[in-house]
Order: sequence, then C-alpha cells, then structure tokens
Amino acid sequence: MSRCGEARRAGRPDPLGLSARVITLWYVTAIENRYPVVEPTVGSGPVLDAAATTRCRRRVHLDHDPGAATAPRAMPDPALEQRRADAVAHREQIGARLAADLGGEWCEIPAGLPGAERVEATARAVAAGARLIWGAALPTDRAAGRRGSPELLVRVPGGGYVPVIVVRHRITDPGSGAVTAALDAPWPQRARLDEERKVRSQPRDLMRLAHLNRMLRTAGWAAEPRLRHGDHGGVIGLDADVVVWHDLRAGHWPGGRSTLAEYDARFTDRLAVATAAATGAPALAEPSRITECRRCPWWPTCEAELERAEDVSLVVRGEYAGVLREVGVGTVAKLAALDPAAEPPVEVPGLPFADLVALARARLRGLAVVRRVPQVAVVRADIEVDVDMESFGEAGAYLWGALLRHPGGRQAGDEPDGYRAFATWDPVPTQDEARSFAAFWTWLSAVRARAAATGRTFAAYCYNEQAENRWLLASAARFAGMPGIPPTAEVEEFIAHPGWIDLFAVVSEWFLCAQGKGLKRIAPAAGFAWRDPEAGGENSMRWYRNAVGMDGAPPDPQQRERLLAYNADDVHATHALREWMTSRAVEEVPLAADL
Repeated sequence: MSRCGEARRAGRPDPLGLSARVITLWYVTAIENRYPVVEPTVGSGPVLDAAATTRCRRRVHLDHDPGAATAPRAMPDPALEQRRADAVAHREQIGARLAADLGGEWCEIPAGLPGAERVEATARAVAAGARLIWGAALPTDRAAGRRGSPELLVRVPGGGYVPVIVVRHRITDPGSGAVTAALDAPWPQRARLDEERKVRSQPRDLMRLAHLNRMLRTAGWAAEPRLRHGDHGGVIGLDADVVVWHDLRAGHWPGGRSTLAEYDARFTDRLAVATAAATGAPALAEPSRITECRRCPWWPTCEAELERAEDVSLVVRGEYAGVLREVGVGTVAKLAALDPAAEPPVEVPGLPFADLVALARARLRGLAVVRRVPQVAVVRADIEVDVDMESFGEAGAYLWGALLRHPGGRQAGDEPDGYRAFATWDPVPTQDEARSFAAFWTWLSAVRARAAATGRTFAAYCYNEQAENRWLLASAARFAGMPGIPPTAEVEEFIAHPGWIDLFAVVSEWFLCAQGKGLKRIAPAAGFAWRDPEAGGENSMRWYRNAVGMDGAPPDPQQRERLLAYNADDVHATHALREWMTSRAVEEVPLAADL
C-alpha cells in the first residue's frame, strides 16, 4: 500500500516562463545514424530503457542478438557495480530527506512491492491527484518498446505529471542561468533563474527525461503539452541542493533540435537496431572503436572482430572512421598505404592527415610511440615539482601528491628532494579537505617563493591538467575564507603561469601514440613501471572505499598505504617521462617521417 500525504500547498505561477530557457549542448555519439534506419515492427520486438539512446549502436545490437549469448564478454567491473550501488544509496537518501521535508504532500510507493503492484499503486496515486509520488512505477509500453520509471512524479498546475530523476553526478557548475527550484519546493512553477549555477551538459539525463515524458503520455498520466510546464523534467544531482528543471521542447541540440526531437530520432534508430538483432535480420550496426569501448562488456567480442578485419577505427576512432570507410579506406593497411603528402580523400578533423597515416604505419609495425619531430622540447627548471591529485569521483579531492627535485642543484635552506603527500582520510566530501588542500598549497607556494627569492627557475608538472585545475579551483571556491585557502585569483594565476606544465599536452604535441596517450600507456615507453600490478584509476576508487571505511567496515591502513604508493608512482612516472623526453634515449623512438 502506498503512503500518501494530503495535498496542502497550492502552486504559484512562474513569471519567468521556463519555456524561454535555452541551453546549448555539444554532444556527439560516435557512429550516430551512420547506418540506414528501419522502422521496427511496433509491439512485437525488444523493449528498451532510456540508456539505449546514449549507447553505441553495436552494443544495442549485441544486447539483443540471441546469437551473441556465448560471445566473449569482459569480466564484471567491480568499480561499475560499486557506482551502481552508490547510486541506489544516493536515491534512498534523497527519498528519505524529501519525505521528511514534504511529508504532508508526499506519496511513496513501497519499493518492495512486485512490479505489477507498484504500477497499480502508482495508478491509484495518480487518480487521487497526489502532488508528489516517490518510487513511481510506469507501465511498460510494449507497443512502443519502452520501459523505465522516474524517481519522482510531480503534479503541475492544470493536472498531469512531469518526471524528476535522481542521479549521482554533478548537474551544475558555478555560474548562472540554470533554472532551479528548492529541494523542499520541487515544482517547476516554483523554479527561478539561478544566479549561482549554470547547467552542466548531461545528455544522458535529458534523454532519460524525454523517455519518461513519452511513457507518461502513453500511460495517460502526463501533463498537457500546451501547459507551460507540460514538457518539463527535473534532475536532482550529487550535491542534492536544488532541482534543475529542463524544458524538453527547447532547442538544446545541434541544428536547433529540441530534446524531445533528438530523443525520438535516437530511440527510433536504437529500437530498429535491437529489432533487427532480435529477429535475425541484417545487422544495422557494425563494430567500430569509440571511447565507450573502454568500459563496454562487449569489447572483447568487438575487439576480436576489429583486429581480424584490421579495421581503420583501431587508429581513427568513432564517426571519423565511418567517414574513411565511406571512401573505401576501411582498414589500417589501406590508411597506411596512402601518401601522407597527398590531398586526403576526406577531411578528418582533429589530426593532420599525415599524422593519421603515420599512426596507421606505426600500428602495423607494432610501435606504441613515434616522434613527430627530431628534437622534443620540454620546459625544464632549476626547481621542479610533479603534482598528482586523487579524487573520489565527484565527491572530493582527498590526496595531493608532490615530487620535489632540484635539477639545478640544491642550496642551503632548500627542502630535501622526494615525495610528499597531503591527504585527508575522512570520507569525502569533508571539511577536512580544506586542511589537506591548504597544506599542499602552502607548501607549493613556499617552494615557488624560494625559487624566486634565490633567482632560480621553477616549474610544476602534471599529466592532463584538466583534473588538477578543476580541483584546484573548486577547492579554493568551496573552502574560501578558511585557514590557508588561497583566493581563487591566486589559483587562476598559477594555472595560467607558463611554469605550470601539462605533460599530456607536451606528449600530444611531439609524439604520435598508436595505443593511446594515457600516462599508463606512455610512461612504459620511458622505461617506467608501476609497483602495483593493479594500479589504475578505477581500482583506486575501490581501495579508497576500504581505506576510509566507507562501507561500514573499519578503515584499512594497508589500503591507505597502497593509495599513497600509487600516487607516488604517478608523480615519479611524470618525472621519468620528462627525463626521458629530454635525454638522448628519446632519439631511439622512430620518426613519423621515416616510417
């Protein structure tokens, strides 16, 4: 039986008019609509959830192909399973919080009910006009091939419901322009333009809201589209401080398409792909390597097929590989055979055509790295610091590691060379992050000041500055005014300084990497190896949970030491990479022009 409170509060009109809100989103799904779309046979085939609209088309095919039942798959990813468990716990926490704040208008469908009973309970709550329905279950739309449910249904003025979903990722950034409502007033008519938040692009959330919009319409529970908020959807994110409302009719997508139009096109395509797979019709999606492949359970199957075919996507990813296939360059060998100085057969953005040919030739020769130029330029300094930050997803940065070296020679009063860790072992997010970040920044600033005072050059290095810069700025903003926390302007000055060097950008400029440019891929070329055979970002998430006792077990000191050793190896890896790039050993790496 559902637990429903009596509706008490009346909605207020929204003078701002949310339908005027437009958010520009950039999003590309690889091999999107690269194959002809065939309308599926309605009501007789697969039933998809919203996730299919943002997944690779080949994955959708394999998920529904009976012949793939015995095909190789990747082992279950413990990190992925943990993220799913965390997401469930996050939703439960939000539900409990909302129930406490909105008890008088709260209707909750018990999670333990069988599916059919949950749908019936939801239907009764809708018929009764409940203002808020938590745990709502929508009837599966077999005719259209849809399944899914929101975390919350919100009744809008004029009648009918719009969906709210709860996600465990950040949905806003500092800025302005998002349309938000307070968590204790989660109705779109209560939303206002937010002067402190801007929308973070999350296409998967918008696709899920559109999916639920279509399901509500089929069930007869949706608000009328003519109503001001009839085609809106809300999202509660990791920070759980507001509800972000989206107008699904606004032109967020390339060409000015609305979210609903983009969803309809994608869903029609994915359902056709799944139907063809399920019925044994000719496949509408073929394998092609894209970013999603790294974590896809079907990658072992696709990889084997791509390797057998020497597919060009092994060198040129995603939709660009499709462009090359269309002009007859479908294999690595065919790409390698082209004249790099000739006019390219098609325009492939991102890399010069000569580099694409060189990458193909490198792959055929089994070379992980080749040089673009005879001499590799890397900025060096009298005093050098390698920096690496460890964060737990989007919850917080718990460790700042630094490796200090004095290539120009140590002077009296200099700190000793070596690795230093500035960590908090309170589970993030925690105010203790302020202490560890302040200690790191104070130490780094003192090293910089020492270099300036003694007339020596200084440089700090990281690998792919995006993560470090994000948490440098976020920590300064989040803990502003606390002891040792620098002003944001001071952090911005450091980031913009030429002495803050991203070695990933250096590698990208001077080398071609046939097997990827990640630190774990490139550092072995410099002769570096991590001590821990399981070293990696995903595994570090699991180690961190154990290190801080996040799952209720006592904190594990051994896992803390493991994380410190992993972080120390990361900064030693960037140092080894830099030393290698400025040594004679780098001349042993073949030149792209010589391949």
